[in-house]
Amino acid sequence: MAARPVRVLVDMDGVLADFEAGLLRGFRSRFPAEPHVPLEERRGFFARQQYGALRPDLADKVASVYEAPGFFLDLEPIPGALEAMREMDAMQDTQVFICTSPLKKYDHCVGEKYRWVEKHLGSQFVERIILTRDKTVVLGDLLIDDKDTIRGWICFPWPRGDPKLGAHLIHLLPQPAPGPTPHKETAALLE
Repeated sequence: MAARPVRVLVDMDGVLADFEAGLLRGFRSRFPAEPHVPLEERRGFFARQQYGALRPDLADKVASVYEAPGFFLDLEPIPGALEAMREMDAMQDTQVFICTSPLKKYDHCVGEKYRWVEKHLGSQFVERIILTRDKTVVLGDLLIDDKDTIRGWICFPWPRGDPKLGAHLIHLLPQPAPGPTPHKETAALLE
């Protein structure tokens, strides 16, 4: 039986697209007189919670920034991220997918994520977008994600990865993609 490729799932916001810088820029532009959380002081995954801790009404204000039309489409790529995607895509025996979660208020988010990928990575990657609120049900070998804990329908021990590595943790998925074991050269990615 032929070896199957390693399936790599790459998150979009915070890994490919600079969500945090876009959020801060948008918040300061829309609410210049309001207190804000500088990038170096941002803690946790949910900006809404941290802004709400500053002052309760700021939670809705910060959410209005990322729920606004144009927010996702206008995010800047994280330096080096697009090149890394292209390099992984060119690797033999490797399949690369974008696995991203839409907002619950998805009116603008979903379409803009697709347009962002087409604009920055081309139509070949549009065909490889997986949009899901629960990444635990997607079969893959590696998940590159800025969220340190992945929870969902399928329960397994998260987090996997070293928080000292920074925002882009690599989670080894205990539910590997179907098929025979990956070819030994690409299986090294899993070690």
